[in-house]
Amino acid sequence: MALTEPIPAISRVGLPHRPLPPTIHSVREELDRERREHGILQQAVFEAAQIQRRLCAPRELDWRGYEIAGEIFPVRHLSGDFFKVLELDGLLGIAVGDIAGKGLTAGIWLTHLLNLVQRCARSLVDPARIVAEINRELCREQDEPPLTALFFAILDPRTNQLAFTNAGLPAPLLLRANLAIDRLDAGGPMLGAMEAGSFESDTVTLHPGDMLVAYSDGVTECRNPEDEEFEVDRLAAAATAAFGTNANPALFSMLGSVLDFADSSTPGDDLTFLVLRRQSGSAPPPAADATDSFAPQRKGASIIRSKKAAPRGRGSK
Repeated sequence: MALTEPIPAISRVGLPHRPLPPTIHSVREELDRERREHGILQQAVFEAAQIQRRLCAPRELDWRGYEIAGEIFPVRHLSGDFFKVLELDGLLGIAVGDIAGKGLTAGIWLTHLLNLVQRCARSLVDPARIVAEINRELCREQDEPPLTALFFAILDPRTNQLAFTNAGLPAPLLLRANLAIDRLDAGGPMLGAMEAGSFESDTVTLHPGDMLVAYSDGVTECRNPEDEEFEVDRLAAAATAAFGTNANPALFSMLGSVLDFADSSTPGDDLTFLVLRRQSGSAPPPAADATDSFAPQRKGASIIRSKKAAPRGRGSK
């Protein structure tokens, strides 16, 4: 090589520098564009999850001698589980629901279901009629409505009566002062299955210290590394251990029991709890006037006796 000839550029590995082919440049640009779009999508999903949290409210409430606490722990950013606590002309409406599926699809349906719950709860009185109307509207408006489990209850603070119906959600547990546990299972089929589905209501009286635990099936179906389910018996034991504490600490105590059981296994479904507790120092219920009481169809709340939970009549997700 003559001394007057230019010396070729040497790269860090000792090879002449050559410009990258246009195809590699385009691939890099495409990857950068994908990363930017993914970041935008992640931010949008995060913001949607925050809106969900605001819609499912209030998360804690002291109301006329009662404590209410609710939390949703989604396995993804968006949850198909929901709860709602709303005041209804001096009564308190309580809803806990579970839309079949997870992620974006279930999360999009959640807003619509919450709207139906609030609209029907403000126009009707009996929980069975409220849930039946929600089901009719859901089936009428949509060609393929999402299967939805829903527990809906109305609390009357004058009589301390809780009127409820349960459309396919795992039966909430009602812990009594003597630690007996009732399962609130009166109700009917899941919503979205049939437009003409029929539902029935029941009532229970809440005494000082009584604690209601409503939950989604992600709780009892949570699995440990040995592939065992948490099941309702372990939940009943966890609720009994938390009995006597305020609603919010009791909720997180039960959640801790579920996560301790799961150990290194990631929950496969959203975990949702709602705890309603009548405060121990609240006054005894006044004499009820016949016009003040709900008069739904009766079906006695069952007592937990057997080891296995009763079938819930809904398929797995």
